[in-house]
Amino acid sequence: MLHTTFVRHGNWLSFVAGLALPFAFAPFGQFWLVPLLLALLVATWDEATPRQAAWRGFLFGFGAFLFGTHWLYVSLHVFGKAPLLLAIPLMAALMALMAAYTAAVGYLVTRFVPRGGWRWLIAIPATWVLAEWLRSWVLTGFPWLSLGYTTTDSPLAGWIPLGGVFAASLAMAVSAGAIRALFEPRLRLLAAAVLLSMWAGGFALQQVAWTNATERELQVSLIQGAIPQDRKWLPEELIPTMRLYRDRTVENWDSDLIVWPEAAIPAWRSSLSEFFDSMREQGQQTDTGIVVGVIEYDLDDNAAYNGVVGLDETVTTYYKRHLVPFGEYFPVPSFIREWMRLQSLPHSDYTPGGDDQSPLLVAGEPIAASICYEDVFGNELRMMLPAATLLVNVSNDAWFGESIAPHQHLQIARVRAIEAGRYLLRSTNTGLTAVIGPRGHIESQIPQFETTVLTTRVRPFTGATPYVRFGDWPVVVLVLAGMVVAGLGARRRRA
Repeated sequence: MLHTTFVRHGNWLSFVAGLALPFAFAPFGQFWLVPLLLALLVATWDEATPRQAAWRGFLFGFGAFLFGTHWLYVSLHVFGKAPLLLAIPLMAALMALMAAYTAAVGYLVTRFVPRGGWRWLIAIPATWVLAEWLRSWVLTGFPWLSLGYTTTDSPLAGWIPLGGVFAASLAMAVSAGAIRALFEPRLRLLAAAVLLSMWAGGFALQQVAWTNATERELQVSLIQGAIPQDRKWLPEELIPTMRLYRDRTVENWDSDLIVWPEAAIPAWRSSLSEFFDSMREQGQQTDTGIVVGVIEYDLDDNAAYNGVVGLDETVTTYYKRHLVPFGEYFPVPSFIREWMRLQSLPHSDYTPGGDDQSPLLVAGEPIAASICYEDVFGNELRMMLPAATLLVNVSNDAWFGESIAPHQHLQIARVRAIEAGRYLLRSTNTGLTAVIGPRGHIESQIPQFETTVLTTRVRPFTGATPYVRFGDWPVVVLVLAGMVVAGLGARRRRA
């Protein structure tokens, strides 16, 4: 009867399972749902043709992104002022594109590997993770909702320092395949052993200290201005905003490091040079370094940058490398850009920073900086490691309002801390501002939408996790090898 249900109602089951998948991510945190829901999808593929499996994979992916990224409506339409006729098609196109990856997984595994152990335990996990990896960089990349992000509070988080978020995704996908295989009597013992090895192995790896704390301890203060997005850029808010950050900074001169969020002051840095010079000079008197999210305009190059500046004995700068499509640059033809200008919509682009930028040097520590959405790309952040001893992410999640996006974003930052084996200081305009430990635990956090300061003590870390040394490539090679082995095994079985 159960088998008949999967055959007859596979489309609806796939879509509903996809809709439920975001409950495994923050703020809900039900990570155990991932292997169960993915096993359900795998079961709907058992008797499906490649075309049917592709459609069910598409429905699963579309459902997941429909619920998991519905906050795009808030950022595009409510705050971005994009008209509904533009915002809805953009959202639908992104969701369909993301769902196409899951559709490709369904098609490939049913086309080339027959149902059974080769498919469930090797082919599907390997193909799924390869699709996630491709999704992280093709067309600038959108790795949101990668399965590995759900593992932050599970034993599977132990795989993250070894191979990054995709190693954790692989452990989740293998677990799902093992659950499906448990229902086959001849595979039950093997499936149970595989399932146990994934979770017990992750737990054991959590006990390994990949990096080392230095003897130095820093007092850090993260300022959360809590300025509503619909008021942040109003001209009359400039002076009150400058006073807010100045006063909160002055109150915390006893800290070694103070961090302001992304684009903290809504004006070009060059127009406020006296203000920033004054803050830097006062900080030098108390041996306090300041990390400030700024926007820069280079008159010589006619280029705008979203940046972070370290104000200390020397001024060091980092410019955002990975810009947000339709937020910080607009990949559209010139005639559409002209239409956007006529409609008084944002239409100009920021310029990306170079890939060879060095860590900021603030408070005597090299700091790997990232800005907002950049912390989704772990393989890019590791370019500053192991030289950097701390990670700092500045963000403005006010774009997402009271949606689930800031919680998802914080969970992503937790994975970056685990990958690097270092503290991550996350300062945001409206929240969630937090200090994340090197094992991904949130050690301190302040409420959203409150003007306040988070002050605590952290230690810089040295050394390198396997992920910092080798990046995504070990996992990519492993899954490619798995696909080849599964294909050869399936061919041998047919013969």
